[in-house]
Amino acid sequence: MPVPKKTVAARARRGSVFQAKTTDGPDFGDGVDDWLQGKTLVKPPDQLDLTEAELKEEFTRILTANNPHAPQNIVRYSFKERSYKTISSVDQLAVHFVLEGNLLHKDSDEARRQRAKQGLPEEKPVDTAAAETDEEKVETPGDAGEEAGEEGGGEERPDSEEVKRGQKECKLTNQFNFSERASQTLNNPLRERECQTEPPPRANFSATANQWEIYDGYLEELQKQEKNKEKQKAQPTKKEEDKGKKKMMMVEMQSDDISKVSKAAKIVERMVNQNTFDDIAQDFKYFEDASDEFRDQEGTLLPLWKFQYDKAKRLAVTALCWNENYRDLFAVGLGSYDFTKQGRGMLLFYSLKNPTYPENIYLTTSGIMCLDIHPHISYLVAVGFYDGCVGVYSLKEESSQPIYKSTAKSGKHTDPVWQVRWQNDDMDHNHNFFSVSSDGRVVSWTLVKNELVYTDIIKLSLEGPPSDGTEGMQLPTMACGTSFDFHKQIDYLFLVGTEEGKIHKCSKAYSSQFLQTYDAHNMAVDAVKWNHFHPKVFISCSSDWTVKIWDHTIDTPMFTFDLNSAVGDVAWSPYSSTVFAAVTTDGRVHVFDLSINKYEAICQQPVVAKKKTKLTHIQFNPEHPIIIVGDDHGYVNSLKLSPNLRKKPKEKKGQEVPKGPEVEIAKMEKLLSLLREPESNSN
Repeated sequence: MPVPKKTVAARARRGSVFQAKTTDGPDFGDGVDDWLQGKTLVKPPDQLDLTEAELKEEFTRILTANNPHAPQNIVRYSFKERSYKTISSVDQLAVHFVLEGNLLHKDSDEARRQRAKQGLPEEKPVDTAAAETDEEKVETPGDAGEEAGEEGGGEERPDSEEVKRGQKECKLTNQFNFSERASQTLNNPLRERECQTEPPPRANFSATANQWEIYDGYLEELQKQEKNKEKQKAQPTKKEEDKGKKKMMMVEMQSDDISKVSKAAKIVERMVNQNTFDDIAQDFKYFEDASDEFRDQEGTLLPLWKFQYDKAKRLAVTALCWNENYRDLFAVGLGSYDFTKQGRGMLLFYSLKNPTYPENIYLTTSGIMCLDIHPHISYLVAVGFYDGCVGVYSLKEESSQPIYKSTAKSGKHTDPVWQVRWQNDDMDHNHNFFSVSSDGRVVSWTLVKNELVYTDIIKLSLEGPPSDGTEGMQLPTMACGTSFDFHKQIDYLFLVGTEEGKIHKCSKAYSSQFLQTYDAHNMAVDAVKWNHFHPKVFISCSSDWTVKIWDHTIDTPMFTFDLNSAVGDVAWSPYSSTVFAAVTTDGRVHVFDLSINKYEAICQQPVVAKKKTKLTHIQFNPEHPIIIVGDDHGYVNSLKLSPNLRKKPKEKKGQEVPKGPEVEIAKMEKLLSLLREPESNSN
């Protein structure tokens, strides 16, 4: 039992022990007076004299009754919870010596037989009446003192007769563990109680289904159907409407049953996939390519999951978009870039938690050319179709049809829609998005109640006078828009790429003219995107094999990269202002880091098995170091970037590395300043 530190110091400071006086005889007159006298302080000769500093010193060592060798991880099976549970209460008793005795009770049969063999006389039985009278006697104070002395280990009172005569030595009581007899109470012994229930009854059931049992089951089902037909013929007065209602009720009941199981089935499916793709999941989370340390500046792409849907094999991936709120979810738009073989389309939603099957599937009558997920309302998805329509899907709705869709009456495009982008809500808090099409129109669509309201923002036109066609007819001067992107900080500013290879810088406030025009490429501009960090930089790619980086205040490109094949898509990384990736039709992914190498890609890696497979789109995950790549066979591959492809500045001893968008802006500005210096010097 631990001793309080303050009590030890106080008792040591007093340096005395307490002894109570008792009488040594049955005379109660003098004994009572002696008992009521005050307690005397007796100091032993070997008592230590401690200083005040020693008395105030605390001793934190505490003795406990715990057995250090007792096991702490005992596990038993709980039939109630059907699982193994650890036992919190552990027996701390340690037995060091056990000896079985050979004593017998004197009244037992065995004791009597032994006495008879040894010839010992039988003991007389104790008189119970005399014993009762002895027990009823009142204990005298002297007797109580003797018993207390025996219980205290033979301690004698200093005022007893034997001590006064010198026959016995006065023994001092324990000054650290002393209590008077009058204050002693009985401590009930602790007992452990535990019980274990009987296991619930279980039974194993097994059966085999052979052809005969299946045949008998079909016969019983046919008989039931025939009986139901006979009952229906016996009641010809029922109306067909009642039959239709019953069928509808049966369909609803079946759908309710399936909906109850669907959530549990999805959880089980994810658990099975987690076990199946455990190695890939471990690589995705923890694996880092150690060989990057020996490659200097080059990096690699680690293949992870391959997302595919059997019904989408003949379609091409025409759009990819990550969800900003749920970073493991992304949308895939499927259609066709072969305009002679246009048909159906498909909108799929995949999750990294279940790579084998889409989370949501939407079938469309026309091919999907582009899509965009709302950055704040994650269940709204804007989609552009090949037939010129735009639509909005809601993941909350059970219907497979869009909740909003443009028609010929509501101003739909007359050519394929190549790009859609969500914008901030208008003054009335209505959601709206923009679209660009080959018909030369940039249109703003506003979601008002149950319809889409359109507004033409700008109409793209070709530079120069209209050209004359056959028979004196003038050809139209409208330019074909292929891509566009809005500035990250300036709300009204956006770029539009055209089929003629030009990029127009436009404003929402001016619909009649362009702010600036760049002669960007020799073929159609497939993608144009603003940098996530630097407000002046944007990137463009084209089928003329080139990727160009621009400063929107300068007419000429700052960087030009020739990838030796048509470039399908390009994307900036969300973690660095100088890293971007592009995909080409020869099945390769090119990753650049301008801060490391301004002339060549630090990674050029093929990611498809078939040589004729063309890569169409690429997107960076906003949180994890992975990219997704789509091809023209309907497959989406996910790849992890090696450490060299996402390098961060090294930390110096005693110095913190600065972080934030200001650092990324300064890193890009440093590269641009190297290219601007010759111009400034020439001026």
